[in-house]
Parts: sequence; structure tokens; C-alpha cells
Amino acid sequence: MHVAARLVGTAIVLFARFITAVRGIWQGIEPTPKERIYFANHVSHGDFILIWTVLPWRLRRKTRPVAGADYWLKTPLKRFIGRDVFNSVLIDRNPNTRTSDPIATMAEALDEGASLILFPEGTRNETEQALLPFKAGLYHLGKSRPGVEIIPVWIDNLNRVMPKGELVPIPLICTVTFGAPLHIAVQENKAAFIARAEAALLALSPAAEGSDK
Repeated sequence: MHVAARLVGTAIVLFARFITAVRGIWQGIEPTPKERIYFANHVSHGDFILIWTVLPWRLRRKTRPVAGADYWLKTPLKRFIGRDVFNSVLIDRNPNTRTSDPIATMAEALDEGASLILFPEGTRNETEQALLPFKAGLYHLGKSRPGVEIIPVWIDNLNRVMPKGELVPIPLICTVTFGAPLHIAVQENKAAFIARAEAALLALSPAAEGSDK
């Protein structure tokens, strides 16, 4: 199973590169092997795949996406991809059925040496807004592990590669832009940090870059 998962993971990376010609852009940060919390905008089920694809191999093998157990455990194939190929941290998003604290589960993964990929909007953004309001999980996780860098990541163009309802991807160039790390200040409250995190992420978008010209 381990060999099959590695082969499938390699195939997914190669396919993602072929379809999107994706390139990673590192702004104010270097791809170094340390525990990090990458947080990104969310427009597609393939978002974490693009982030995972542009990470150097030594980082990719230690970086785990945080994903909804209800989606990735739904079928045997999704279970294999989510759990075995990507080693996802699977979270029960229903507070009425969950048996463990999601923040504690994610913090445990960090303590074991993993980096995490989070989507603080909580669901795919299918609106005209650049971002949906962030959930509080990013703040609570960062507060629980203040030494871990919190990295904004903007994924551009992937929603056009796989529009909603389409089964065949459209080849288009995508970028994944990593910004400078954030830390939660000692006296910073949830609202202040969430606003700062949203602003840091939006600042990486092509729309923000265009407004500066």
C-alpha cells in the first residue's frame, strides 16, 4: 500500500504540473524544512494538491493537508487518496459527531514534525468575493503553538482550470505565492489576528498587485 500511495502521489503531481504548469513564488520567505502552518484561499478540491506540488520534495513529504473527514472518507478511492497518498489530517467538521478536538489533533501533527495546509474560509469560495470570512481555527492553532510560522499562500487561476460542474480540466497556467510568515502577538486578540491574516493573504493576490501599479 505504501508503494502504491507513493506512485499515485507522484502521478498526481506530474498531472497537476502538466495541466497547470504551476510554479511556486516565494516572497519574503524561503522553502526551508521547518514546521509551518500554510493557510490559503479555497476555490477547488485541488487547492492543496497545487500547494503540495510546488513544495520541494523534502518539504512535501512532511506537509499534511487538513481536510474534512466527511468528504475524504466517503468512498474507498477518496479514503486511499486522502489518507494514504496525502497523509491528510482528517477532521470531523460536525461538532455533534466529533470525538476529538480538531485543534488538538492539528497541534499533535505539528508536534510530530509535520507542516499543515489549512483553508481558514472553511469551505470553497464560489462567490464573487476574493475571500470568505475566516473561521477561528487558524487563530486557535497558532495560539496553541506560537513558535510555528503561519504562512499565507495565494492560489491563482485554479478555479478556471476546473470550473464547478466540469469533469475535464482546462489547461491553464497557475501560480502559488507564499508570503512572509506571521506570528500571533502576545496580546493580539482573535479579531485582530484574523483581520491581519486575511489582509496578508489578499496582498498576495494578482488583484492586489495590479492595484499597486
